[in-house]
Amino acid sequence: MSNSSSITQFLLLAFADRRELQLLHFWLFLGIYLAALLGNGLIITTIACDHHLHTPMYFFLLNLSLLDLGSISTTVPKSMANSLWETRAISYLGCAAQLFLFVFFISAEYCLLTIMAYDRYVAICKPLHYGTLLGSRACVHMAAAAWGTGFLYALLHTANTFSLPLCQGNVLDQFFCEIPQILQLSCSHSYLREVWLVMVGSCLAFGCFVFIVVSYVQIFRVVLRIPSEQGQHKAYSTCVPHLAVVSLFISTGLFAHLKPPSISYPSLDLMVSVLYSVVPPAVNPLIYSMRNQELKDALWKLITGCYSEAINFLSSSAK
Repeated sequence: MSNSSSITQFLLLAFADRRELQLLHFWLFLGIYLAALLGNGLIITTIACDHHLHTPMYFFLLNLSLLDLGSISTTVPKSMANSLWETRAISYLGCAAQLFLFVFFISAEYCLLTIMAYDRYVAICKPLHYGTLLGSRACVHMAAAAWGTGFLYALLHTANTFSLPLCQGNVLDQFFCEIPQILQLSCSHSYLREVWLVMVGSCLAFGCFVFIVVSYVQIFRVVLRIPSEQGQHKAYSTCVPHLAVVSLFISTGLFAHLKPPSISYPSLDLMVSVLYSVVPPAVNPLIYSMRNQELKDALWKLITGCYSEAINFLSSSAK
């Protein structure tokens, strides 16, 4: 038995015991991580460089890509390093930092997805008021509110979680530091404070979910009344990607935290945690670029422009 004052490190859940499977996990996560870096990096660069994309919708999409990069960089590199070096250890401070950053990025992303639903609602249902309701200053304030909410929420949870006395060992049944796993190590009823915080956060998250659903009900009611098929297609091309990202984000997160204990198995829990913490940041850029012709055109223009500049540079160097 130990208490939190004597714990210097935690032991994370390993994906496999065999060396071959550990290396497979490393290469798989490396591929996913590089895909996330490339996809989100291209979206950030394209939006920043193309002035035609300096609109509220793409401003929020840029922030979403930054949050995706932050969330996947919090968990995946450490897991890859552990598999590569055949270790499960993470320091006490490292675990606290990982928990804080993960909760920060995830909660800020959820707030931002709610704001993006409001952006689509105003753009389609109240187009004449779009410039007034979503001016540049308002967009910056809303994005700052999402980041600030995530920071405060993460700070509150991290401080409360790591103030609990831990006497049930230091083994976490997860490949990264997560609040439910740390609460299982607590030996006092003080953990009920954190449970109440989680319940309050869940109520706020449910409120955001209801807002998103109501917004999209109104959006699709308006879209179905658009007489032009081209107009409907344009509206769907901006709404469907956001709705797909929201569905993936919420469904995987809810299943990970609200599934019945009777279907809780280590392998299943591990797979579900990967689905909600690793997969969304990697596939979000693909979802947003599939139906958004404006973004695809800007991305193609950026790539061809860089290619032309590289050819010209090589030609001038050869001379």
